[in-house]
Amino acid sequence: MTMINHRKIAIAGFGEAARAFASGWTRGEESEVAAFDPKLADAQAAPSMEKAGEELGVVLCPVSSEALRDAGGVFSLVTADCAADAAAQSAPHLAAGAFFFDCNSCSPVTKAQNAEVIEAAGGRYVDVAVMAPVHPLRHRTPLLIAGPHAEPALDYLSALGMQGKIAGNRVGEASAIKMMRSVIIKGLEALTAESMLAARRAGVEDAVIASLQASDPGIDWQKRFSYNLERMMVHGARRAAEMREVAKTLSDYGISNRLATAIAEWQDEIAGLRMEGGEDNLALRLDRILESRG
Repeated sequence: MTMINHRKIAIAGFGEAARAFASGWTRGEESEVAAFDPKLADAQAAPSMEKAGEELGVVLCPVSSEALRDAGGVFSLVTADCAADAAAQSAPHLAAGAFFFDCNSCSPVTKAQNAEVIEAAGGRYVDVAVMAPVHPLRHRTPLLIAGPHAEPALDYLSALGMQGKIAGNRVGEASAIKMMRSVIIKGLEALTAESMLAARRAGVEDAVIASLQASDPGIDWQKRFSYNLERMMVHGARRAAEMREVAKTLSDYGISNRLATAIAEWQDEIAGLRMEGGEDNLALRLDRILESRG
């Protein structure tokens, strides 16, 4: 076990969230950020990652041991289905007392299992829930944190300019809040797809939106629906993985997960079309999806 280098930050997974955080962190001149991502071995994905790393001053490492070596804090920012693997792969390389911020949208049970792995290796596990899209707030995106190390972890995050709030002292409390919130947020996205795609095909989408606007004028339904579709088109695969964790969570609590399972299927279906969000126009997005689905 190595000593902590408090000026070094490590990242497991170098996707959108990792880049957003790294782009805004409060860092001293002597600080170092290193990242590892299995996609670095992918000839298609590597160039964009390398470019982003260079622009953000992040050192991309070919192996996780190099990225994590001596780091005072490790941010796990992979997809929900890879979170357990990320914890297991990181554990042997953690410096004694290093924080391990599990920012992935996993069930409380998965988080508790990850915590056991990290704590057994001498790290300090922190359950983190990212409570909003990472853009435009980047590193200032609201976070909930939980676990026995929450208070010192909050100090660490604050020093980086991050916006954390303690949800509790038990691992899983932050993730449980995120999971139950996701039933609503991702569920509204799935409802958008199911309702609006059918309405567009029937030629009645304007009337449906007008009716909703009259019932609940506090929401700009046209704008919200367009945004919901963009989230699914661009981030549906990650959202589907999260919803499968939500389904697992509901089952653990003895609650039916019928809706969570259906939401994951809708997210997967829209993501599977492999489309960009394109122009912020509901009708155009609906037409593009319908055309792609055939």
